[in-house]
Amino acid sequence: MSEMSPKEFKHILVGVDDSEDAQLAFRYAINRAKTDHAKLTIVSILEQDNMNVYEAMSKDFIHGQRADLEEHVQKYAKLAKQFGVTDVTTVVEEGDPGEMIVKDIIPAIKPDLLVIGSISKRGVRKYFGSQAAYMAKHSPISVLVIR
Repeated sequence: MSEMSPKEFKHILVGVDDSEDAQLAFRYAINRAKTDHAKLTIVSILEQDNMNVYEAMSKDFIHGQRADLEEHVQKYAKLAKQFGVTDVTTVVEEGDPGEMIVKDIIPAIKPDLLVIGSISKRGVRKYFGSQAAYMAKHSPISVLVIR
């Protein structure tokens, strides 16, 4: 039998928030992107579920939160470039992270690997655990859940 070589990925999508798991996922993704000479897209989703009604109705609040998130994602992009990943893009969207990534972002940008952590930024393991499970189950591409 010939030895199977591990698949090389061409475009890696990594989901980030401010959890430790997301940082581990990001670290894995930049290492893998560098090794495979792959394009890296860093995505973060502004979850409206975590806002109260007044916050969710306030355009200024949403705009401020989104601007903060975009800044946060740009820091990740800068780190990836410093690490030596040459092709780095970012995506910031609003909505349900699992659905947004599986139904909108993956079909739009066509990556071949999704790398995610298993915990959410709120530290509610149950909630993002279900997000990770949702993405793993419904994603049309390979999913790597980092713990």
